[in-house]
Amino acid sequence: MGASSSTEQKEVSPEQREVEAQAASTGALPMLHKAFSRLADPQEKAIPVQSLQKCFSLSCRSPILEPPGISMPESILGLLGHLGHSIVDLFFVPGNGGLRWVEFVRGYVNCCGRMAASACLNNLLRVFKFAAERVGLAANLWFDSDGAESKVAGYLVPSDLYALLLMCSSMCWSTRMNGASKSDKGAVFYVPDIENLVCSAVVSCAEGGGNLDPWNCDIFSLEARLPAGKFLTWVLGTVPRLPDCFSQFVSATLQCSVASEDEFGPSGSSSKDSNSEWASETHLLTRGKAWAISLTFRAAASEEILRHCFSCNSNEMNQNLLYRSSIHGKGLNRFWANVDGYHGPLLILISASCEDSHHGDTSGKKWTIGVILQQGFENKDQFYGNSGNLYSIDPVFNVFLPSGKENNFVYSHLHPSGRVYEPRPKPVGIAFGGSIGNERVFVDQDFARVTIRHHAVDKTYKPGPLFPNQGFLPVDDSILEVEVWGLGGTTAKKVQTSYKKREELFTEQRRKVDLKTFASWEDSPEKMMMDMVSDPNTVRREDR
Repeated sequence: MGASSSTEQKEVSPEQREVEAQAASTGALPMLHKAFSRLADPQEKAIPVQSLQKCFSLSCRSPILEPPGISMPESILGLLGHLGHSIVDLFFVPGNGGLRWVEFVRGYVNCCGRMAASACLNNLLRVFKFAAERVGLAANLWFDSDGAESKVAGYLVPSDLYALLLMCSSMCWSTRMNGASKSDKGAVFYVPDIENLVCSAVVSCAEGGGNLDPWNCDIFSLEARLPAGKFLTWVLGTVPRLPDCFSQFVSATLQCSVASEDEFGPSGSSSKDSNSEWASETHLLTRGKAWAISLTFRAAASEEILRHCFSCNSNEMNQNLLYRSSIHGKGLNRFWANVDGYHGPLLILISASCEDSHHGDTSGKKWTIGVILQQGFENKDQFYGNSGNLYSIDPVFNVFLPSGKENNFVYSHLHPSGRVYEPRPKPVGIAFGGSIGNERVFVDQDFARVTIRHHAVDKTYKPGPLFPNQGFLPVDDSILEVEVWGLGGTTAKKVQTSYKKREELFTEQRRKVDLKTFASWEDSPEKMMMDMVSDPNTVRREDR
């Protein structure tokens, strides 16, 4: 078979040696040997095309829409059923005797080999166009050649982009399920809320996109055109990990075919699982928002966010929720009691509502922003931190990476514990970016109001509006909800739990009073309290 022929140097052709070297550079050559041995016909020494198509097929039966009220054309979900055929037809081209070892490895290299990010994105767009044409979607994209280095022209419309993002999220879901336990293989696929990503691309790429009202628009009826060149720029600048969804899906699917003999990829089940309980809860961090944030950077924290997006265990994800204002109570003290001692990456989400007084709209428009910090909170009267990302999450998604000019990532200051006179007291609250007194984002100590300032005051994060039509003047809006999610894994949570137990022990020890240390009733604290209550204005002379 292919594995044995590759060891006999006299029979190895230069073409085979080249593709094996390219596959070996990715570390996947041993896995490819096993996958080929498992999928190939022993007599023909070639993989049947139908078997490989089944391997890459996605069966998402009865997916659950999130949010439930969204309406989606059936053709978009039908796109997923043609994913396997499209991948095989484009990349795994059989030779005269079928899909032999060389063609199989070449197909893998074309999908998952070392290549530029633009080439990965081209592969993704080619698969999308091929699958979309099979279900009657008019993907107006053209390629000047069949290779990954081909140039793409044409445009996408918002409904096409929605279908493309849905295809990517389903591939990401399949990748996670391939690595999940056997009991989780039949997990329900939740269609995430990705309208904020579509609105972001429309605002960035379409002509006149800045005039879009994201609070009152139907993305399936928008007639805006997103030129291919501008769309590529938007992907690489906003969601650079989006092309990885395709390459990771191909690699994980073949890996799964090695681990399981008679299971060719995950198949969604219409039965409810523990996810249903989690989906019914109204967290700020929905599956779609979690997936969008995970596409913006590569780090261990990104994997923790993906666990939230595709987790099958609601109890496990609830453990990562450190603070939620509607549950734990509003205010800096309540906030601090839940985040103190957590030394790991954090995701902070802030939802607020504003009134459009210029147009007489008093219903309030909701928006959500987020911040990712690589360290826990500290009680300081100055800015601190070494890294972080600022996000506009809803209704338009955008990411503002560090600019490298300043390091004012986070500010968190509580009231001084002692009665210390401060001629110029520092603001009490939490803030992100800017400087003291001119913070880009400032949350007051009661968690009642959030102030957003123009990016001109901030040299820490890159410029851009945090919500549509922000303007140049500071905006002071009402806070609806605040959430803090721990992204440090089980280790950071265990450290915080140990820290809290130690603090509770110290507090309990300080509360205990040994009455034997007092000589008589006259020296007891009860006597002192009763005297103060009876006549607090009595002049007392201190004993020297």
